[in-house]
Amino acid sequence: MHAAFYESVGPAGEVLQLAELPDPAPAPGEVRVRVQWSGVNPSDVKSRAGLRSKVMPFPRVIPHSDGMGVIDAVGEGVSAARVGERVWLWNAAWGRANGTAAQMICLPQRQAVPLPEGVSGEAGACLGIPALTAMHAVLTQGGVAGKRVLIAGGAGAVSHYALQIASRMGAAQLFTTVSSDAKAALAREAGADVALNYKSEPVVERVRELTHGKGLDRIIELDLAVNGTLDLDMLRTGGELVVYGSSPLPLNLPFGVLLAKNIRLAFFIVYHLDDEERARATGALQRALARGELAHNIALRLPLQSIVQAHEAVEQGRAVGNVVLQVV
Repeated sequence: MHAAFYESVGPAGEVLQLAELPDPAPAPGEVRVRVQWSGVNPSDVKSRAGLRSKVMPFPRVIPHSDGMGVIDAVGEGVSAARVGERVWLWNAAWGRANGTAAQMICLPQRQAVPLPEGVSGEAGACLGIPALTAMHAVLTQGGVAGKRVLIAGGAGAVSHYALQIASRMGAAQLFTTVSSDAKAALAREAGADVALNYKSEPVVERVRELTHGKGLDRIIELDLAVNGTLDLDMLRTGGELVVYGSSPLPLNLPFGVLLAKNIRLAFFIVYHLDDEERARATGALQRALARGELAHNIALRLPLQSIVQAHEAVEQGRAVGNVVLQVV
């Protein structure tokens, strides 16, 4: 099979390689997927760059946790009826040496989820991290029905899904933050009632004004280190701060404010959802996909041979939306 991989961490152009590797065979309980699309996420880029650890977890790593393809073989204990299924994948490279940046991958069968009819292959490569993160962020802590919600960075891969989901799940008033008019338009199309340009507007004051001084019930945050203090100013007493990401900066949250306002903090990483949480988020996502309720903001489609360009686009923040590679 043709595959992309790295054997040391570092800059994309220096460590990513392309070569022919042996075809894998599924072990008991596994399926083999012939990959059609591989999703590139910030976590993939950080791991390859060595930002998480300078030590290679395996001698060779085929990157990318998200992907889509067709099951072409099954291991012992897996129904042969699964052969031919179009599937989307989650956690393909999490704690594993072999991800989706290859023509074939073997993984436990539960990590290959049937892709509903009518959903494109490239969209299927955006579900494991962006869409599941968004779904869990909206569903957790009792959901968003009837709540005033701000989803930070509304044009991002996760936030674009979260806006659509929160809008359909009954958020009473839906805010987001953006850095340009074009991103504001994208966020409004996804369901935002208000898109605030944090470069040109006083976000805290505008939220206070638009909520008539009541504040927000929930904030879904992608960068707590940068935005945490502002978030606490915008949340009402008893408000919820749901966090799935942060810059590698010191995290300083004022304990007195957290205590006085009874703020509820909820941190999560999508890789570590427990079985119940994952089943709930996956089920809700499958239903939304089957009903055609989600738009997929794919900013860049490239062939596997352009994996260096894809990693650099994600690393440098040049792609407004998801980045996917076609694997042929």
